[in-house]
Amino acid sequence: MTTVPVSTTGLLVRRFLTEAARTPVNLLTLVLVPVVFVIVAAAPLADAAELLGGPGGSAVQTATAGWAAGFIAAIGMYFQTREARAADRRLVQAGLAPARLVTARMATGLALALVATAAALTALAARTGMGDEPGRVVAGTLMYAVIYLAIGTLIGALVTSPINGTVLVLFVWILDVFFGPVLGAADRPATRVLPTHFVTLWMVDLPSGHGGRIGDLGWALFWAVAALVIAWAVITRTSRTARTRREGGQLGAGVRTGLREAARNRVLWALLIAVPVVFVLLAVATTPEESTTISVRENGRTLTREFWLPDVHGGTMAPIAIASLATLVGLFTVLDARTGDRRLALAGFRPLALLTARLTVIGVGALATTAASLAVTAIVFDARQWGWYLTANILIALTYALIGVLLGPLFGRVGGVLIAFLLPFIDLGIEQSPMLHPTPPAWAHALPGYGAGRVLTDAALTPGFDETSSLLIALAWLAGLALAVLLLFRSTMRPAGAARLAAGTAGDQAA
Repeated sequence: MTTVPVSTTGLLVRRFLTEAARTPVNLLTLVLVPVVFVIVAAAPLADAAELLGGPGGSAVQTATAGWAAGFIAAIGMYFQTREARAADRRLVQAGLAPARLVTARMATGLALALVATAAALTALAARTGMGDEPGRVVAGTLMYAVIYLAIGTLIGALVTSPINGTVLVLFVWILDVFFGPVLGAADRPATRVLPTHFVTLWMVDLPSGHGGRIGDLGWALFWAVAALVIAWAVITRTSRTARTRREGGQLGAGVRTGLREAARNRVLWALLIAVPVVFVLLAVATTPEESTTISVRENGRTLTREFWLPDVHGGTMAPIAIASLATLVGLFTVLDARTGDRRLALAGFRPLALLTARLTVIGVGALATTAASLAVTAIVFDARQWGWYLTANILIALTYALIGVLLGPLFGRVGGVLIAFLLPFIDLGIEQSPMLHPTPPAWAHALPGYGAGRVLTDAALTPGFDETSSLLIALAWLAGLALAVLLLFRSTMRPAGAARLAAGTAGDQAA
Protein backbone atom coordinates (compact mmCIF):
# COMPACT_ATOMS: atom_id res chain seq x y z
CA MET A 1 0.00 0.00 0.00
CA THR A 2 2.79 2.42 0.75
CA THR A 3 4.25 2.08 -2.74
CA VAL A 4 1.04 3.09 -4.55
CA PRO A 5 1.36 6.88 -4.09
CA VAL A 6 4.95 6.87 -5.32
CA SER A 7 4.17 4.76 -8.40
CA THR A 8 1.06 6.81 -9.20
CA THR A 9 2.95 10.09 -8.91
CA GLY A 10 5.80 8.73 -11.00
CA LEU A 11 3.42 7.53 -13.67
CA LEU A 12 1.76 10.95 -13.81
CA VAL A 13 5.14 12.69 -14.08
CA ARG A 14 6.16 10.42 -16.98
CA ARG A 15 2.84 11.09 -18.73
CA PHE A 16 3.14 14.84 -18.21
CA LEU A 17 6.71 14.90 -19.53
CA THR A 18 5.64 12.88 -22.57
CA GLU A 19 2.94 15.45 -23.30
CA ALA A 20 5.47 18.25 -22.93
CA ALA A 21 7.79 16.54 -25.41
CA ARG A 22 4.94 16.28 -27.90
CA THR A 23 4.40 20.06 -27.88
CA PRO A 24 6.38 21.38 -30.90
CA VAL A 25 7.00 24.80 -29.35
CA ASN A 26 8.78 23.26 -26.36
CA LEU A 27 11.23 21.48 -28.67
CA LEU A 28 11.64 24.62 -30.79
CA THR A 29 12.54 26.79 -27.80
CA LEU A 30 14.83 24.10 -26.37
CA VAL A 31 17.05 24.34 -29.45
CA LEU A 32 16.44 27.83 -30.84
CA VAL A 33 16.60 30.00 -27.71
CA PRO A 34 20.03 28.82 -26.40
CA VAL A 35 21.50 29.06 -29.90
CA VAL A 36 20.19 32.59 -30.47
CA PHE A 37 20.88 34.16 -27.09
CA VAL A 38 23.84 32.21 -25.71
CA ILE A 39 25.80 31.54 -28.90
CA VAL A 40 24.76 34.07 -31.56
CA ALA A 41 23.68 37.20 -29.68
CA ALA A 42 25.86 37.06 -26.55
CA ALA A 43 28.74 39.16 -27.92
CA PRO A 44 26.54 41.89 -29.49
CA LEU A 45 24.49 42.08 -26.29
CA ALA A 46 27.70 42.52 -24.30
CA ASP A 47 28.65 45.43 -26.56
CA ALA A 48 25.17 46.92 -26.16
CA ALA A 49 25.41 46.61 -22.38
CA GLU A 50 28.66 48.57 -22.28
CA LEU A 51 27.08 51.25 -24.46
CA LEU A 52 24.02 51.52 -22.20
CA GLY A 53 25.94 51.75 -18.94
CA GLY A 54 25.98 48.08 -17.96
CA PRO A 55 28.98 45.91 -17.09
CA GLY A 56 29.17 44.23 -20.52
CA GLY A 57 31.76 41.59 -21.29
CA SER A 58 31.63 38.22 -19.59
CA ALA A 59 28.82 39.30 -17.23
CA VAL A 60 26.35 39.56 -20.09
CA GLN A 61 27.55 36.40 -21.77
CA THR A 62 27.12 34.48 -18.51
CA ALA A 63 23.65 35.96 -17.92
CA THR A 64 22.47 34.77 -21.34
CA ALA A 65 22.38 31.22 -19.97
CA GLY A 66 19.89 32.33 -17.32
CA TRP A 67 17.82 34.25 -19.86
CA ALA A 68 17.61 31.22 -22.13
CA ALA A 69 16.76 28.81 -19.30
CA GLY A 70 14.09 31.13 -17.95
CA PHE A 71 12.37 31.55 -21.28
CA ILE A 72 12.42 27.80 -22.06
CA ALA A 73 11.01 26.99 -18.61
CA ALA A 74 8.27 29.62 -18.86
CA ILE A 75 7.08 28.40 -22.26
CA GLY A 76 7.17 24.77 -21.19
CA MET A 77 5.22 25.40 -17.98
CA TYR A 78 2.75 27.68 -19.74
CA PHE A 79 1.68 24.86 -22.06
CA GLN A 80 1.67 22.39 -19.17
CA THR A 81 -0.73 24.60 -17.22
CA ARG A 82 -2.89 25.65 -20.15
CA GLU A 83 -3.42 22.16 -21.53
CA ALA A 84 -3.79 20.47 -18.16
CA ARG A 85 -6.68 22.35 -16.57
CA ALA A 86 -9.57 20.28 -17.92
CA ALA A 87 -7.68 16.99 -17.67
CA ASP A 88 -6.57 17.69 -14.10
CA ARG A 89 -10.12 18.45 -13.01
CA ARG A 90 -11.31 15.20 -14.56
CA LEU A 91 -8.59 13.29 -12.71
CA VAL A 92 -9.66 14.84 -9.40
CA GLN A 93 -13.30 14.09 -10.15
CA ALA A 94 -12.29 10.48 -10.85
CA GLY A 95 -10.86 10.18 -7.36
CA LEU A 96 -7.19 11.20 -7.63
CA ALA A 97 -6.02 13.06 -4.52
CA PRO A 98 -5.47 16.75 -5.39
CA ALA A 99 -2.21 16.86 -3.42
CA ARG A 100 -0.83 13.97 -5.47
CA LEU A 101 -1.80 15.68 -8.71
CA VAL A 102 -0.20 18.96 -7.66
CA THR A 103 2.96 17.10 -6.61
CA ALA A 104 3.17 15.44 -10.03
CA ARG A 105 2.68 18.77 -11.82
CA MET A 106 5.33 20.44 -9.69
CA ALA A 107 7.75 17.56 -10.24
CA THR A 108 7.13 17.89 -13.96
CA GLY A 109 7.80 21.62 -13.74
CA LEU A 110 11.07 21.07 -11.90
CA ALA A 111 12.07 18.48 -14.52
CA LEU A 112 11.38 21.08 -17.21
CA ALA A 113 13.49 23.58 -15.29
CA LEU A 114 16.38 21.11 -15.15
CA VAL A 115 16.10 20.41 -18.88
CA ALA A 116 16.04 24.15 -19.64
CA THR A 117 19.04 24.70 -17.37
CA ALA A 118 20.98 21.88 -19.01
CA ALA A 119 20.26 23.20 -22.52
CA ALA A 120 21.33 26.74 -21.62
CA LEU A 121 24.48 25.65 -19.79
CA THR A 122 25.46 23.33 -22.65
CA ALA A 123 25.29 26.28 -25.05
CA LEU A 124 27.26 28.48 -22.63
CA ALA A 125 29.95 25.83 -22.15
CA ALA A 126 30.28 25.41 -25.90
CA ARG A 127 30.71 29.13 -26.40
CA THR A 128 32.71 30.58 -23.49
CA GLY A 129 32.87 27.97 -20.74
CA MET A 130 31.60 28.33 -17.17
CA GLY A 131 34.19 30.83 -15.99
CA ASP A 132 35.99 30.80 -12.65
CA GLU A 133 32.89 29.99 -10.57
CA PRO A 134 30.88 27.32 -12.40
CA GLY A 135 28.83 26.53 -9.28
CA ARG A 136 27.51 30.09 -9.17
CA VAL A 137 26.63 29.98 -12.87
CA VAL A 138 24.80 26.64 -12.56
CA ALA A 139 22.86 27.72 -9.45
CA GLY A 140 21.94 31.09 -10.96
CA THR A 141 20.74 29.52 -14.20
CA LEU A 142 18.59 27.05 -12.25
CA MET A 143 17.08 29.88 -10.17
CA TYR A 144 16.21 31.70 -13.41
CA ALA A 145 14.37 28.60 -14.63
CA VAL A 146 12.50 28.16 -11.33
CA ILE A 147 11.36 31.78 -11.22
CA TYR A 148 10.11 31.61 -14.79
CA LEU A 149 8.29 28.36 -14.03
CA ALA A 150 6.01 30.44 -11.80
CA ILE A 151 5.58 33.08 -14.49
CA GLY A 152 4.63 30.45 -17.07
CA THR A 153 2.27 28.78 -14.59
CA LEU A 154 0.52 32.03 -13.72
CA ILE A 155 0.07 33.07 -17.35
CA GLY A 156 -1.12 29.55 -18.22
CA ALA A 157 -3.82 29.81 -15.55
CA LEU A 158 -5.00 33.23 -16.75
CA VAL A 159 -4.67 33.06 -20.55
CA THR A 160 -6.14 30.21 -22.58
CA SER A 161 -5.12 31.38 -26.06
CA PRO A 162 -1.64 29.96 -26.84
CA ILE A 163 -0.84 32.99 -29.01
CA ASN A 164 -1.72 35.54 -26.34
CA GLY A 165 -0.04 33.46 -23.65
CA THR A 166 3.20 33.17 -25.61
CA VAL A 167 3.16 36.91 -26.35
CA LEU A 168 2.70 37.70 -22.65
CA VAL A 169 5.58 35.42 -21.69
CA LEU A 170 7.72 37.24 -24.27
CA PHE A 171 6.63 40.63 -22.95
CA VAL A 172 7.47 39.82 -19.33
CA TRP A 173 10.79 38.30 -20.39
CA ILE A 174 11.71 41.36 -22.48
CA LEU A 175 11.01 43.70 -19.56
CA ASP A 176 13.07 41.57 -17.22
CA VAL A 177 16.06 41.01 -19.50
CA PHE A 178 16.44 44.24 -21.42
CA PHE A 179 15.96 46.47 -18.38
CA GLY A 180 17.81 44.19 -15.99
CA PRO A 181 21.11 44.98 -14.27
CA VAL A 182 23.56 43.68 -16.89
CA LEU A 183 22.08 45.42 -19.92
CA GLY A 184 21.90 48.71 -18.03
CA ALA A 185 22.98 50.30 -14.77
CA ALA A 186 22.51 47.99 -11.79
CA ASP A 187 21.61 50.76 -9.35
CA ARG A 188 18.31 51.96 -10.87
CA PRO A 189 15.68 51.68 -8.10
CA ALA A 190 12.82 51.08 -10.56
CA THR A 191 14.39 47.87 -11.90
CA ARG A 192 14.91 46.24 -8.51
CA VAL A 193 11.38 44.80 -8.63
CA LEU A 194 12.17 42.74 -11.73
CA PRO A 195 11.97 39.02 -10.88
CA THR A 196 15.57 38.12 -11.71
CA HIS A 197 17.30 41.36 -10.66
CA PHE A 198 19.11 39.87 -7.66
CA VAL A 199 19.59 36.47 -9.29
CA THR A 200 21.43 38.12 -12.17
CA LEU A 201 23.64 40.24 -9.93
CA TRP A 202 24.65 37.24 -7.82
CA MET A 203 25.09 34.97 -10.82
CA VAL A 204 27.57 37.28 -12.57
CA ASP A 205 29.25 38.28 -9.26
CA LEU A 206 28.27 41.95 -9.48
CA PRO A 207 27.38 43.04 -5.90
CA SER A 208 24.41 45.40 -5.91
CA GLY A 209 25.07 47.27 -2.69
CA HIS A 210 21.32 47.42 -2.04
CA GLY A 211 20.67 43.84 -0.97
CA GLY A 212 20.42 44.75 2.71
CA ARG A 213 21.24 42.27 5.45
CA ILE A 214 20.33 39.15 3.51
CA GLY A 215 22.40 40.18 0.49
CA ASP A 216 21.92 39.48 -3.21
CA LEU A 217 21.99 35.69 -2.73
CA GLY A 218 19.35 35.92 -0.01
CA TRP A 219 17.02 37.93 -2.22
CA ALA A 220 17.67 35.58 -5.15
CA LEU A 221 16.74 32.56 -3.02
CA PHE A 222 13.67 34.42 -1.74
CA TRP A 223 12.48 34.99 -5.33
CA ALA A 224 13.10 31.32 -6.20
CA VAL A 225 11.23 30.00 -3.13
CA ALA A 226 8.39 32.48 -3.65
CA ALA A 227 8.16 31.30 -7.27
CA LEU A 228 7.74 27.69 -6.14
CA VAL A 229 5.04 28.70 -3.66
CA ILE A 230 3.18 30.68 -6.33
CA ALA A 231 3.41 27.84 -8.83
CA TRP A 232 2.11 25.36 -6.22
CA ALA A 233 -0.80 27.67 -5.34
CA VAL A 234 -1.75 28.28 -8.97
CA ILE A 235 -1.66 24.58 -9.88
CA THR A 236 -3.70 23.74 -6.80
CA ARG A 237 -6.33 26.29 -7.74
CA THR A 238 -6.57 25.26 -11.39
CA SER A 239 -6.94 21.58 -10.49
CA ARG A 240 -10.04 22.20 -8.37
CA THR A 241 -13.24 20.85 -9.82
CA ALA A 242 -15.43 23.52 -11.33
CA ARG A 243 -18.89 24.20 -10.01
CA THR A 244 -21.75 22.94 -12.10
CA ARG A 245 -23.12 25.66 -14.37
CA ARG A 246 -26.28 25.68 -16.37
CA GLU A 247 -25.92 26.24 -20.05
CA GLY A 248 -27.65 29.37 -21.23
CA GLY A 249 -28.76 27.92 -24.56
CA GLN A 250 -27.59 29.17 -27.93
CA LEU A 251 -27.62 32.81 -26.84
CA GLY A 252 -25.31 32.14 -23.89
CA ALA A 253 -23.02 29.97 -26.00
CA GLY A 254 -22.85 32.64 -28.67
CA VAL A 255 -22.00 35.33 -26.11
CA ARG A 256 -19.27 33.19 -24.56
CA THR A 257 -17.81 32.39 -27.97
CA GLY A 258 -17.82 36.05 -28.94
CA LEU A 259 -16.10 37.04 -25.70
CA ARG A 260 -13.43 34.37 -26.23
CA GLU A 261 -12.76 35.66 -29.74
CA ALA A 262 -12.49 39.23 -28.44
CA ALA A 263 -10.09 38.09 -25.72
CA ARG A 264 -7.84 36.49 -28.32
CA ASN A 265 -7.34 39.82 -30.06
CA ARG A 266 -7.10 42.00 -26.96
CA VAL A 267 -3.45 41.28 -26.28
CA LEU A 268 -2.39 42.14 -29.80
CA TRP A 269 -4.13 45.50 -29.77
CA ALA A 270 -2.91 46.27 -26.26
CA LEU A 271 0.62 45.62 -27.52
CA LEU A 272 0.21 48.47 -30.01
CA ILE A 273 0.47 50.75 -26.98
CA ALA A 274 2.60 48.71 -24.62
CA VAL A 275 5.41 47.66 -26.99
CA PRO A 276 6.31 51.20 -28.23
CA VAL A 277 6.25 52.49 -24.67
CA VAL A 278 8.59 49.73 -23.49
CA PHE A 279 10.88 49.68 -26.53
CA VAL A 280 11.15 53.45 -26.96
CA LEU A 281 10.25 55.48 -23.86
CA LEU A 282 11.69 53.12 -21.28
CA ALA A 283 14.80 52.56 -23.40
CA VAL A 284 15.39 56.31 -23.63
CA ALA A 285 14.76 56.77 -19.91
CA THR A 286 17.49 54.25 -19.09
CA THR A 287 20.03 55.46 -21.69
CA PRO A 288 23.30 56.75 -20.20
CA GLU A 289 24.23 60.35 -20.97
CA GLU A 290 27.26 59.87 -23.19
CA SER A 291 28.29 60.03 -26.84
CA THR A 292 28.56 57.22 -29.36
CA THR A 293 30.26 56.93 -32.76
CA ILE A 294 28.06 56.12 -35.77
CA SER A 295 29.02 55.78 -39.44
CA VAL A 296 26.75 57.76 -41.81
CA ARG A 297 26.73 58.73 -45.50
CA GLU A 298 26.57 62.37 -46.53
CA ASN A 299 27.07 63.82 -50.02
CA GLY A 300 28.16 60.41 -51.27
CA ARG A 301 30.88 59.97 -48.64
CA THR A 302 30.98 57.70 -45.60
CA LEU A 303 31.73 59.70 -42.45
CA THR A 304 32.19 58.79 -38.79
CA ARG A 305 30.47 61.19 -36.39
CA GLU A 306 29.78 61.52 -32.69
CA PHE A 307 26.14 61.55 -31.57
CA TRP A 308 24.62 62.12 -28.14
CA LEU A 309 23.24 58.70 -27.21
CA PRO A 310 19.98 59.84 -25.52
CA ASP A 311 19.12 61.82 -28.67
CA VAL A 312 19.39 58.87 -31.07
CA HIS A 313 18.55 55.77 -29.03
CA GLY A 314 14.77 56.19 -29.29
CA GLY A 315 14.94 56.55 -33.07
CA THR A 316 16.82 53.27 -33.43
CA MET A 317 14.46 51.37 -31.09
CA ALA A 318 11.28 52.32 -32.97
CA PRO A 319 11.86 50.04 -36.00
CA ILE A 320 12.34 47.01 -33.71
CA ALA A 321 8.93 47.63 -32.13
CA ILE A 322 7.35 48.24 -35.54
CA ALA A 323 8.82 45.09 -37.10
CA SER A 324 7.76 42.86 -34.20
CA LEU A 325 4.20 44.17 -34.16
CA ALA A 326 3.83 44.10 -37.95
CA THR A 327 5.01 40.48 -38.07
CA LEU A 328 2.35 39.57 -35.51
CA VAL A 329 -0.29 41.42 -37.54
CA GLY A 330 0.57 39.48 -40.69
CA LEU A 331 0.75 36.19 -38.80
CA PHE A 332 -2.54 36.59 -36.93
CA THR A 333 -4.55 38.05 -39.80
CA VAL A 334 -3.86 35.22 -42.22
CA LEU A 335 -4.00 32.36 -39.73
CA ASP A 336 -7.24 33.60 -38.18
CA ALA A 337 -8.86 33.97 -41.61
CA ARG A 338 -7.52 30.96 -43.48
CA THR A 339 -10.38 28.56 -42.67
CA GLY A 340 -12.92 31.14 -43.80
CA ASP A 341 -10.84 31.93 -46.88
CA ARG A 342 -10.80 28.26 -47.85
CA ARG A 343 -14.56 28.11 -47.62
CA LEU A 344 -14.97 31.31 -49.61
CA ALA A 345 -12.65 29.98 -52.32
CA LEU A 346 -14.56 26.71 -52.53
CA ALA A 347 -17.79 28.72 -52.75
CA GLY A 348 -16.52 30.57 -55.81
CA PHE A 349 -14.90 33.70 -54.36
CA ARG A 350 -12.15 34.89 -56.71
CA PRO A 351 -8.71 34.16 -55.19
CA LEU A 352 -7.19 37.43 -56.41
CA ALA A 353 -9.96 39.49 -54.83
CA LEU A 354 -9.65 37.46 -51.64
CA LEU A 355 -5.88 37.92 -51.50
CA THR A 356 -6.24 41.66 -52.15
CA ALA A 357 -8.70 41.94 -49.29
CA ARG A 358 -6.38 40.13 -46.90
CA LEU A 359 -3.33 42.15 -47.94
CA THR A 360 -5.34 45.35 -47.49
CA VAL A 361 -6.19 44.34 -43.94
CA ILE A 362 -2.55 43.47 -43.27
CA GLY A 363 -1.41 46.77 -44.77
CA VAL A 364 -3.79 48.72 -42.56
CA GLY A 365 -2.54 46.81 -39.53
CA ALA A 366 1.09 47.47 -40.47
CA LEU A 367 0.38 51.19 -40.87
CA ALA A 368 -1.38 51.19 -37.49
CA THR A 369 1.69 49.68 -35.83
CA THR A 370 3.88 52.30 -37.52
CA ALA A 371 1.62 55.14 -36.43
CA ALA A 372 1.44 53.91 -32.84
CA SER A 373 5.20 53.47 -32.55
CA LEU A 374 6.13 56.75 -34.22
CA ALA A 375 3.62 58.68 -32.11
CA VAL A 376 5.55 57.51 -29.06
CA THR A 377 8.94 57.98 -30.73
CA ALA A 378 8.20 61.59 -31.69
CA ILE A 379 8.03 62.47 -27.99
CA VAL A 380 11.72 61.68 -27.45
CA PHE A 381 13.31 61.76 -30.91
CA ASP A 382 13.60 64.32 -33.73
CA ALA A 383 14.65 62.84 -37.09
CA ARG A 384 16.64 65.03 -39.47
CA GLN A 385 14.45 63.92 -42.42
CA TRP A 386 11.01 62.97 -41.12
CA GLY A 387 9.63 62.09 -44.56
CA TRP A 388 12.29 59.50 -45.30
CA TYR A 389 12.30 58.31 -41.68
CA LEU A 390 8.57 57.63 -41.95
CA THR A 391 9.07 55.92 -45.31
CA ALA A 392 11.78 53.64 -43.91
CA ASN A 393 9.59 52.59 -41.00
CA ILE A 394 6.64 51.89 -43.32
CA LEU A 395 8.91 49.74 -45.51
CA ILE A 396 10.03 47.83 -42.41
CA ALA A 397 6.42 47.37 -41.29
CA LEU A 398 5.21 46.11 -44.67
CA THR A 399 8.24 43.85 -45.13
CA TYR A 400 7.83 42.18 -41.77
CA ALA A 401 4.05 41.96 -42.11
CA LEU A 402 4.57 39.86 -45.26
CA ILE A 403 7.16 37.80 -43.40
CA GLY A 404 4.50 37.18 -40.77
CA VAL A 405 2.16 35.88 -43.48
CA LEU A 406 4.82 33.37 -44.57
CA LEU A 407 5.72 32.30 -41.03
CA GLY A 408 2.27 30.89 -40.28
CA PRO A 409 2.33 27.87 -42.63
CA LEU A 410 5.95 27.14 -41.69
CA PHE A 411 5.83 27.38 -37.89
CA GLY A 412 2.16 27.56 -36.88
CA ARG A 413 0.69 30.08 -34.49
CA VAL A 414 2.90 29.79 -31.44
CA GLY A 415 6.13 28.99 -33.27
CA GLY A 416 5.39 31.93 -35.57
CA VAL A 417 5.08 34.25 -32.56
CA LEU A 418 8.53 33.19 -31.35
CA ILE A 419 10.10 33.81 -34.76
CA ALA A 420 8.21 37.12 -34.96
CA PHE A 421 10.16 38.20 -31.90
CA LEU A 422 13.54 36.66 -32.69
CA LEU A 423 13.96 37.70 -36.33
CA PRO A 424 13.44 41.49 -35.86
CA PHE A 425 15.61 41.34 -32.75
CA ILE A 426 18.54 39.75 -34.59
CA ASP A 427 18.03 41.75 -37.80
CA LEU A 428 17.16 45.28 -36.65
CA GLY A 429 18.08 45.12 -32.97
CA ILE A 430 21.59 43.71 -33.41
CA GLU A 431 22.95 43.41 -36.92
CA GLN A 432 21.50 46.62 -38.42
CA SER A 433 21.88 48.69 -35.24
CA PRO A 434 24.06 51.76 -35.94
CA MET A 435 25.03 51.89 -32.26
CA LEU A 436 26.47 48.35 -32.27
CA HIS A 437 27.99 48.34 -35.78
CA PRO A 438 29.36 51.42 -37.58
CA THR A 439 28.24 49.60 -40.73
CA PRO A 440 26.29 46.32 -40.82
CA PRO A 441 28.48 43.20 -41.17
CA ALA A 442 28.63 41.59 -44.59
CA TRP A 443 26.25 38.73 -43.79
CA ALA A 444 23.64 41.20 -42.49
CA HIS A 445 23.26 42.63 -46.02
CA ALA A 446 21.19 39.52 -46.80
CA LEU A 447 18.69 40.18 -44.00
CA PRO A 448 15.29 41.74 -44.81
CA GLY A 449 15.89 44.86 -42.73
CA TYR A 450 19.17 45.89 -44.37
CA GLY A 451 17.91 48.23 -47.09
CA ALA A 452 15.20 49.93 -45.03
CA GLY A 453 17.56 50.05 -42.04
CA ARG A 454 20.18 52.02 -43.99
CA VAL A 455 17.51 54.41 -45.24
CA LEU A 456 16.28 54.87 -41.67
CA THR A 457 19.76 55.60 -40.29
CA ASP A 458 20.41 58.11 -43.06
CA ALA A 459 17.07 59.84 -42.51
CA ALA A 460 17.40 59.87 -38.73
CA LEU A 461 20.90 61.33 -38.50
CA THR A 462 21.77 63.30 -41.66
CA PRO A 463 20.17 66.30 -43.42
CA GLY A 464 20.45 64.88 -46.98
CA PHE A 465 19.30 61.62 -48.58
CA ASP A 466 22.17 59.37 -49.77
CA GLU A 467 20.74 55.85 -49.69
CA THR A 468 19.06 55.37 -53.07
CA SER A 469 20.62 51.93 -53.56
CA SER A 470 19.45 50.86 -50.10
CA LEU A 471 15.94 52.06 -50.93
CA LEU A 472 15.95 49.88 -54.06
CA ILE A 473 17.08 46.89 -51.96
CA ALA A 474 14.18 47.47 -49.55
CA LEU A 475 11.69 47.68 -52.43
CA ALA A 476 13.12 44.50 -53.95
CA TRP A 477 12.60 42.67 -50.65
CA LEU A 478 9.02 43.95 -50.53
CA ALA A 479 8.31 42.80 -54.09
CA GLY A 480 9.91 39.39 -53.53
CA LEU A 481 7.95 38.77 -50.35
CA ALA A 482 4.71 39.87 -52.02
CA LEU A 483 5.36 37.37 -54.83
CA ALA A 484 6.05 34.62 -52.27
CA VAL A 485 2.79 35.43 -50.49
CA LEU A 486 0.92 35.31 -53.81
CA LEU A 487 2.33 31.88 -54.67
CA LEU A 488 1.57 30.58 -51.17
CA PHE A 489 -1.99 31.87 -51.30
CA ARG A 490 -2.63 30.34 -54.74
CA SER A 491 -1.34 26.95 -53.60
CA THR A 492 -3.44 26.92 -50.44
CA MET A 493 -6.61 27.98 -52.25
CA ARG A 494 -6.49 25.04 -54.68
CA PRO A 495 -8.62 22.03 -53.70
CA ALA A 496 -5.62 19.91 -52.69
CA GLY A 497 -4.05 22.84 -50.89
CA ALA A 498 -7.34 23.57 -49.19
CA ALA A 499 -7.40 20.05 -47.79
CA ARG A 500 -3.87 20.45 -46.47
CA LEU A 501 -4.84 23.81 -45.03
CA ALA A 502 -7.75 22.25 -43.16
CA ALA A 503 -5.43 19.62 -41.73
CA GLY A 504 -2.99 22.35 -40.69
CA THR A 505 -5.79 24.27 -38.99
CA ALA A 506 -6.76 21.19 -37.01
CA GLY A 507 -3.13 20.71 -36.03
CA ASP A 508 -2.85 24.31 -34.84
CA GLN A 509 -5.97 23.93 -32.74
CA ALA A 510 -4.60 20.74 -31.22
CA ALA A 511 -1.31 22.49 -30.44
